[in-house]
Amino acid sequence: MNLFEKEKLIQEAAEQFENQSPESLIAWAVEKFPNITLACSFGAEDVVLVDMLQKVSPKTDIFYLDTNVHFQETYETRDRLQQHYGLEFVQVLPKLTLADQTAQFGEELWKSNPTQCCNIRKVDPLTDILKNYDAWITGIRRDQAPTRANSKKVEYDTKFGLVKFNPLASWTSEDVWNYIRSHNIIYNPLHDRNYPSIGCEHCTRQVAVGEDPRAGRWSGFEKTECGLHK
Repeated sequence: MNLFEKEKLIQEAAEQFENQSPESLIAWAVEKFPNITLACSFGAEDVVLVDMLQKVSPKTDIFYLDTNVHFQETYETRDRLQQHYGLEFVQVLPKLTLADQTAQFGEELWKSNPTQCCNIRKVDPLTDILKNYDAWITGIRRDQAPTRANSKKVEYDTKFGLVKFNPLASWTSEDVWNYIRSHNIIYNPLHDRNYPSIGCEHCTRQVAVGEDPRAGRWSGFEKTECGLHK
């Protein structure tokens, strides 16, 4: 498939699946792009996608970026999901250990330069793992942040050079939680403690009533994205 054919396919698919179910898009995605992967952060959206993907294509790779500084609850959610579905998530680690990072950039880089820390522990590892695939699936929703408002169900990811599927793009948070409850999905217990968006332990705080759901990420900085999504 040449670039023109791929662009045409992506545009047509984005229009075709805009009002269809996430499950139907996932089924189409794994059929058209067998060399596809799901990125999982073990947040609410991603555990929904894990469940959907297991029903459609249980052999498809699911990876997670292990920054070494996730909440213990996040690692426990990973373990519970693995046991429940009988799968093994692909662990993607940064090139630098925390000790190496401290030696090169000083203590607690996430406090002095969170963007650089995210690049080392998330963006660079993601770039490396995505080189192995032709397409990836993410849990992006349009109403999560202004930076995600124009996300399409199917698009070409110019940052990483592959096709990107966002099956839940049109869903609301209520849609996500309705699915979790109706299907009795395993989820991160931090969500029940006012953590609507969960990242690394050092850069995520509880969100107060009335705050934006992503206000707990990189609190005190203008930063709103870790750099995984353009």
